[in-house]
Amino acid sequence: MPKLTVTEITNADVEAVADLWARCGLTRPWNDPHTDIAFARAAPSATILVGRADGAIAASAMVGHDGHRGTVYYVCVDPRRQGSGLGREIMAAAEDWLRGQGVWKLNLMVRTDNTKVIDFYTSVGYDVEERVNMAKWLDPAKKPA
Repeated sequence: MPKLTVTEITNADVEAVADLWARCGLTRPWNDPHTDIAFARAAPSATILVGRADGAIAASAMVGHDGHRGTVYYVCVDPRRQGSGLGREIMAAAEDWLRGQGVWKLNLMVRTDNTKVIDFYTSVGYDVEERVNMAKWLDPAKKPA
């Protein structure tokens, strides 16, 4: 039986979602969560899903796509509720949202040393694919020291 009620983020949710991301260790000094939330909300092919349990925000996932490949970011569950199945539920909701957009493949990135999260994604059907992830800072002032 589902424990989460999942909806798209609203204005009233922004602060609670940013706080959840911080409590889950997902924020970085060079990525302001409020900016990331605003970008996702403004994009026609992205959103942030918010999972509520017992009247409180307990999980979230940012989802988006390029037309056929979907991506998830900021997948998290309130630390007090981790291990209760809510991660599986928010990922299922993210997959359903992407399917509804006509997307047939989902990609995600995990830091190689984050074995707990790699194990979670493996348990819900994800495979490690050999890739090289490359990046270039278009604004050098934003690059972390």
